[in-house]
Amino acid sequence: MPNACVIYHNPRCSKSRKALEILRQHGHTPRVIEYLKTPPDVEALRALGLPAREILRDNEDAYAALNLADPSKTDAELFAAIVAHPILLQRPIVIVGKRAMVARSPESLNELMKG
Repeated sequence: MPNACVIYHNPRCSKSRKALEILRQHGHTPRVIEYLKTPPDVEALRALGLPAREILRDNEDAYAALNLADPSKTDAELFAAIVAHPILLQRPIVIVGKRAMVARSPESLNELMKG
């Protein structure tokens, strides 16, 4: 039986749709969180166990407007920016069991599902 599975999903994103399809093909029935409608809080972001910069989209207007490229920004500041501007959250983020990853290459999910 597949492990518990969650996907932070944007249905308008082709990579996110593909990741969801791959999860379902592997027998998962993921809990789908449309993060633009239901943004995660700081605790949920920290629970991913991923560095803040890894889950931060750097090609959004808010990234430049908030000067998030500044290397002195702490993870706390970056997580707070994502909570305030959920468009900054990288997508899709997939959690299988206790492991999380940014699945920008949906095929990378195969590694996550191995164990």
